[in-house]
Amino acid sequence: MEGRHVEVSRDGVAAPAARARAGTSPFPRVLVLALLAAAPLVFLGIFFAWPVLAMAVRGVTGDGGGADLAGAWDVVTRPRTLRVLWFTLWMAALATLCSVALGLPVAHVLYRLRVPLAGLWRALVVLPFVLPTVVVGVAFRSLFAPGGPLAALGWDGTWQPVLLAMVFFNISVVVRTVGPLWASLDPRTAQAAAGLGASPAQVFRTVMWPALRPAVVSAATVVFLFCSTAFGIVLMLGGLRYATLETEIYSLTVEFLDLRAAAVLSTVQFVLVALLLLGAERARSGLRRSDSVVRRGVAVADEPRRVTRSDAPALAATLFALALVVTPLVTLVLRSLRDGDGWSLVHYRALGGELAALAALSVSWRIALDAALLALALGVMVSVVVSWRARTPRGRRVIAGLDAAFMLPLGVSAVTVGFGFLLTLDRPPLDLRSSPILIPIAQATVALPLVVRTLVPVLRSLDPRSREAAAALGASPLRAWMTADLPHLWRPFVAAAGFALAVSLGEFGATAFLAQPESPTLPVLIYQLLGRPGAGNFGAAMAASVLLATVTALVMAAVERIGGSAAGRMDG
Repeated sequence: MEGRHVEVSRDGVAAPAARARAGTSPFPRVLVLALLAAAPLVFLGIFFAWPVLAMAVRGVTGDGGGADLAGAWDVVTRPRTLRVLWFTLWMAALATLCSVALGLPVAHVLYRLRVPLAGLWRALVVLPFVLPTVVVGVAFRSLFAPGGPLAALGWDGTWQPVLLAMVFFNISVVVRTVGPLWASLDPRTAQAAAGLGASPAQVFRTVMWPALRPAVVSAATVVFLFCSTAFGIVLMLGGLRYATLETEIYSLTVEFLDLRAAAVLSTVQFVLVALLLLGAERARSGLRRSDSVVRRGVAVADEPRRVTRSDAPALAATLFALALVVTPLVTLVLRSLRDGDGWSLVHYRALGGELAALAALSVSWRIALDAALLALALGVMVSVVVSWRARTPRGRRVIAGLDAAFMLPLGVSAVTVGFGFLLTLDRPPLDLRSSPILIPIAQATVALPLVVRTLVPVLRSLDPRSREAAAALGASPLRAWMTADLPHLWRPFVAAAGFALAVSLGEFGATAFLAQPESPTLPVLIYQLLGRPGAGNFGAAMAASVLLATVTALVMAAVERIGGSAAGRMDG
């Protein structure tokens, strides 16, 4: 360009000399990153680390304020605590096994076979993951409770509905983790093995499984984490008899006022979840290595193939999975329209009356909007920091450490967060127990990792050379960013905002601790209705659940329409 001295960067893109000289000093960029990381770190320090640490201290100290490890051990070794811990572990393990066993054939059918309306079936399988837990709990209650289509099984109040609800939620985790990788595998190796006489089972065992195993292990670890920290569905379907650590912490706090025991169990759960997260990170590392090996120098898989006779078991499993997803939701809608022996809208009319369900929905919406905006603001800052390409080993270690720190809320249950708030945010200088901002803060803490995992893959995939080229043509830094990066970022940004809003609308674990009795959110109101006797209250709970599910589904449909493929893309 005439009149402008130009230098060439290492990537071969022209850049102004002043910009090239500025790029030689990392201090300004490091300073900007430090400032961006400061606000989220302070937020998590106050509203996550402090409550969790205070909870742990409360668990190991006695009434006199000194250490009392013996008292904490007595809580851990109580017969009921051991039963709850055992039920938590074996139920999570069984649900994980069932989810993987059902999710693998579904992933095979929906990503490897040519089936009609495959996109619709994928959307149905993924739908449960974004539904509020209270909605799922009410849906399965409507399925097995007296008057339900499966009431004859006698499973109402047993552990079987808890298992089915966990599988209902987590099939999508397996399908969305394994399916895309399975679809990208080069088919030529499998075809060669089949040409040498290998049966379909041998082809899967010797060719497909080694490539899929890291993804399966990663999915199974995440499913076990979700199942072991499930709250809403266990509270509604299991009651006190089939309690997990999550529901036991809630019961000890709200019903028995035993804060010491609740703190001990919260600490035990935190340790277990930390170990699970460590295993998940190792599995994720294996997934990345496997993915790089699979894609290195091979063609992308051909178009989905036709269905053959050998696919019959996988098709049967897929039909069962679709029935598991659709049946509870359809039953919930139909039973919400029943009044005695006829069809009626009486339960829906009651929502706007003395039940004040529409007012509770308004409260939920306002809180969720505040929480989503807060999570989005913090998530953008975190995503920019952890997606920075550090040039030195020390810088990469710092970025990895910050990434792990910002993901810690993903490994701590919402019940633990809410309980920690009760212990710490009820006295000066942060007396927020009666403040309207406390629930949005708790929900933003829960939604923050989801926002980050949605934005980081896109930020890491951006090519800086486009921005440098725009700057070389005279664009200001803001103009260069808007020209080169913004077209790739706005859809993931909308997807992250929608995810945060949907998660906050249905959040129940922390909100159950913090909601004020005079202004409950809709999930809390649904739980209160289930606790009241009478068919009318149960019908109103079903109608309110349909209302909440509809609002959440509309939010996710808007995200899918506006955010496009970014709505389904998350890093690990």
